[in-house]
Amino acid sequence: MENETISCLVEEIIYVNEDNGYTVMEASYSDGSDYFTAVGTLPYVREGQYLKITGYWTTHYDYGDQFRIEYYEAVTPTDTETILTYLSSGIVDGVRAATAKKLVAAFGNDTLDVMLSAPEKMAEIKGISHEKAMKISESYKRLQSVQSLIIFLQKFSISPSIAMKIHDVFGGKAIEIIEKNPYALSDLISGVSFNTADIIAYNMGIPKNSPMRIHSGIKYLMQTAAYQDGHTYMPKQLLIEDASYKLGVAEDEAESALDGLVSDKEIKEDMINRESVYFLNELYEEEMYIASRLALMVRTPQKHTLTAIETEARIAALSPEIELAAEQSNAVATAVSSGCMVLTGGPGTGKTTTINTIISVLNDMKLSVALAAPTGRAAKRLSQITGLEAKTIHRLLCTEYKNGVHTFTYNETNPLKYDALILDEVSMVDTPLMCSFLKAVKSGARVILCGDSDQLPSIGPGSVLRDIIESGAVPVIKLTKIFRQAEQSLIIVNAHRINRGELPDLNSKTNDFFCLRRSTPEAIVSTIRELFISRLPKSYNVSPISGIQILSPTKKGDTGTVNLNRVLQDAYNPPSPDKADHIYGSITFREGDKVMQTKNNYDMVYKRSDGSEGTGIFNGDMGIIESIDKLGKYMTVLFDEEKRVEYPFSALDELDLSYAITVHKSQGSEFPIIVMALGRFMPRLMTRNLFYTAVTRAKDIVILVGSDLTAKNMVRNAFTKTRFTALAQRLADIKRTEE
Repeated sequence: MENETISCLVEEIIYVNEDNGYTVMEASYSDGSDYFTAVGTLPYVREGQYLKITGYWTTHYDYGDQFRIEYYEAVTPTDTETILTYLSSGIVDGVRAATAKKLVAAFGNDTLDVMLSAPEKMAEIKGISHEKAMKISESYKRLQSVQSLIIFLQKFSISPSIAMKIHDVFGGKAIEIIEKNPYALSDLISGVSFNTADIIAYNMGIPKNSPMRIHSGIKYLMQTAAYQDGHTYMPKQLLIEDASYKLGVAEDEAESALDGLVSDKEIKEDMINRESVYFLNELYEEEMYIASRLALMVRTPQKHTLTAIETEARIAALSPEIELAAEQSNAVATAVSSGCMVLTGGPGTGKTTTINTIISVLNDMKLSVALAAPTGRAAKRLSQITGLEAKTIHRLLCTEYKNGVHTFTYNETNPLKYDALILDEVSMVDTPLMCSFLKAVKSGARVILCGDSDQLPSIGPGSVLRDIIESGAVPVIKLTKIFRQAEQSLIIVNAHRINRGELPDLNSKTNDFFCLRRSTPEAIVSTIRELFISRLPKSYNVSPISGIQILSPTKKGDTGTVNLNRVLQDAYNPPSPDKADHIYGSITFREGDKVMQTKNNYDMVYKRSDGSEGTGIFNGDMGIIESIDKLGKYMTVLFDEEKRVEYPFSALDELDLSYAITVHKSQGSEFPIIVMALGRFMPRLMTRNLFYTAVTRAKDIVILVGSDLTAKNMVRNAFTKTRFTALAQRLADIKRTEE
């Protein structure tokens, strides 16, 4: 289909999607000969504006002939009538109809030139102060700059929203910077991939073996290895081979680029296990800090401590009704005498009792204690089992988000005041977050790290808990005894069976662990729908929203979370004239839906029920959509029954439906009833630790729906993807040098 270019005047904006700039407009040919309808992505286009549009004609089955715009160029208005219409549209901050009339009356055809180049002249008009004149000029300059950038980037299929991000970082020099080095986009702009920058570079004629390209490509591969695969470093030869294959360059060119990056101090070279490896600078520094700080904590004598005998006496006096196992008593004694320790163990081994006893003894020693966990749900669970306030790590450290970078109020120069800190669910904590946490611990304070290293590792880089345990450099107490009351729970018994590589009991009909065998994806989905909507609420008197959580190993496929969410939403919360909804991408959000925050947003403001305010909604937080204001273009979500957040429609990429969630997203949470889909999945998702993690999310009941074969395959698959991390070796090396 052949493109054509039309010069036109925007007569009327019929529809615009503020989320992505998609616009339907009525336009007229610049010679005034006829009117036509045009559609396309046209952010910041207003009525009265002249455009040069390129695209093709198509016929809509309802609306007839339309011109579909692929590219556009804004033409600056040149006569007073069109300038007045253009400025009256409100496109420039500080200018509405009345101000537009004053400006055009004063400067005529030169109005836009004055706004751009001589803003001080506007201050000569009555009612326009010097400050307002400067504001008008800056707004118009930014508008011109942004529109130029959007037009420049649209031929590379970069969306207007990404163009806005680029402009926020590079400002008015964005086009100049991109033309000089398009790879600056992927290096510096969140949301712009190396592949996008590569397309731009290709169209600019930059050869694929350009050092500029290989440098950026290697950094991209290292970022991907860290934040998608969890590695903190990459072995030299593996990185060279990966770069050569994926970038299509010779191995010696990749090696030369690595040498250049090291020389320019953009990455760090080191020796791990007698092998040359490369780190991103920040991960190198973070891993080094964690190792040195933990080692310092272990060897620093505590000011206030108890002997094992004194600890036993305190326990007996504080909790005479509780009889601890020997390993639990050992854990308490270690916690009150060491600067740092790890408490680990599977379900039913008495971790909760041990943690509560540690807190009681520390309090009796007049030491202040803080409790924290990596997610909001994990912190809430920790609060419930201890009866004390527990905060997310981000909230404990007081997150600040400025100039696109998040920092913490509490750090090395401003440490927390607590004498002891208990951090739960450490298997979820990645290297950057653990580094920030330890930096905020004051000198001499105790740290008790709790978690289960047999669960899934953190989503981010590192295997912090596993590495600390394997290093042998930090005292570790592993609880192994399953208590009698826990032995009555088939959830706990089966969890330990799974962890040992044994098939769980799938034939029980009278306990808390059930398997409903279904042979097809359609039958699995139908059964899950029935369980969620009617059977479980009726049998156990629970709310589907708060009492039941559907889990799946994956997002994709018939038994993945995307399809399950669609099915469950249609069944539980179908369309209704009484409920507003809003379509964002492929998701329909509706009042009453259960949703989850999918990324950390440190700036998000929430209001509590008591009227107080706070900031920060984090990855994994769950809530309910209370209302959708289509006129105001926002929706209100209630998190944890107390925190209300207003999401503008443009921010809905941070939310997802959460009737069903992946097992990874369930980490750190506990739900009354877990229903897990056991369909056919990719082998990398059918692993023992994923199965174990899913089962241990249930407080009262586990129901598996699907195939025995899937359960057997997951139990047999002990594969855990190797993560290249150096923390265990660094800790072990420090310990050896000190011995």
